[in-house]
Amino acid sequence: MELSIFLAYFAFILLVTFFSYRKQKSDTQFVLGNRSLNFYLTALSAHASDMSNWLFMGYPALIFTTGLFNAWAAVGLVFFMFLNWQLIAPRLRRETEALQSLTLNTYFERRFKDSSGAIRIVSAIMTLVFFLFYISAGLVGTGYLAESLFGLPYWVGITCGLLFVVFYLFLGGYVTLAWIDLVQGLFILLVLLFIPFYLIPHCGGISSIFEAIKMRNLTTTLFPDFHRKTLMEIVLISCGWGLGYFGQPHILTKFMGIKKIEEMHKAKWVGISWQFITLATATMIGLIGIYLFPHSLENPELVILEIVKQTFFPLFSVIVLCAVLAASTNVMAAQILVVASSISEDLYPRFVAKKPSHKELLIVSKISVVGVGLCAFVIALFKISTIYQLVFYSWSGIGSSFGPLVLFSLYSQKITKHGAMAGILSGGCIAGIWPYMNRYLPWNIPSMMPAFLVSLFFIYIVSSISSNNLKKTKNLNKL
Repeated sequence: MELSIFLAYFAFILLVTFFSYRKQKSDTQFVLGNRSLNFYLTALSAHASDMSNWLFMGYPALIFTTGLFNAWAAVGLVFFMFLNWQLIAPRLRRETEALQSLTLNTYFERRFKDSSGAIRIVSAIMTLVFFLFYISAGLVGTGYLAESLFGLPYWVGITCGLLFVVFYLFLGGYVTLAWIDLVQGLFILLVLLFIPFYLIPHCGGISSIFEAIKMRNLTTTLFPDFHRKTLMEIVLISCGWGLGYFGQPHILTKFMGIKKIEEMHKAKWVGISWQFITLATATMIGLIGIYLFPHSLENPELVILEIVKQTFFPLFSVIVLCAVLAASTNVMAAQILVVASSISEDLYPRFVAKKPSHKELLIVSKISVVGVGLCAFVIALFKISTIYQLVFYSWSGIGSSFGPLVLFSLYSQKITKHGAMAGILSGGCIAGIWPYMNRYLPWNIPSMMPAFLVSLFFIYIVSSISSNNLKKTKNLNKL
């Protein structure tokens, strides 16, 4: 019976795939859906392709092991995603259409008039490197699921997850992915709502759960005290995640695909409502885990699966598995599409074919989908880190590489191509090496904070210097 439900879920997603399928005639259709999405598709697609299995596994594990205080990560995510909708989404949609840009990397090149192609190439490489780790985090989650719920080998889980994603992405592209995001986003919402609402009464209510948290000497409030150190930790936890939203291509491209810019505010409220509810319920699941497993777990990232196995009938375990897979596949598909688009739109025309046709780029995009998936598969096989750490590392690297430049590109006319290049390189490199430096510091400072600030600094300083040098050169030429 469990296998029947699992197969029915896959069949339903394939049905959505075929229902929403549109024949791809060009790279524009495959990469950005001809900018044809309505507001609710845009909203759910942007948010469902954001959370990944981190929502079910990484984040509840954080709450389960540390208590309520680290829910500031969720607060930061909601707040900064709201700012993302407010400050970035409408302007980026307008600017990328005006510059005829299908990817963030192409937008940077045309916005800063970089005829050398250096910005486009460097940003494409940053996208490829960090997203491979991000995609592998999703595959790691599918491997854990296969082991925990079905007793299958780890490699079988990651293989099935990859084949599933590559199949519907290879077939449908951007629009199909948006419809699948919508369906799976609603499914995720219902599952996350049901678990805590069903279990809280069975645990004796909120008071019993918080008593169990106190017994484990974990935090029971967002404000344990108002000391300077605590307030600083709140800022670091919130901004350490939230700042990354300004530079995530797999989310920003969803803004670029909406049909009517004036409907962006509707998409904002639909999306933020979904995000708030899912993060709040995921927080409660982590707290419920503390009550049910007072002596912790060998692998805290499986807390939601252990909760379901202990308290629900077996059929519901399969439903939760499908929800976790939905979260994983949404993000993996969005990220694979971004990386594949970057290869076909940014690297292929520069290094292989100078003036490829739209049909040729479409073929390259689809081949890249398979290639990127296989590379992430190899990384996932080695289990180099936890889901939480893989996601945080990749999120910080991408957000720091592109976030500051996105903000400057939309709100300043004084930034030069040299400043843009300096910002991408400095932000990405600092985020990449910071985890190794952090162990020697008295405080655990998230990578995002120093990397984001360093990138902002270099963009401004290098732009000022290069702009002044350009003015001097022009004055000398006049003489």
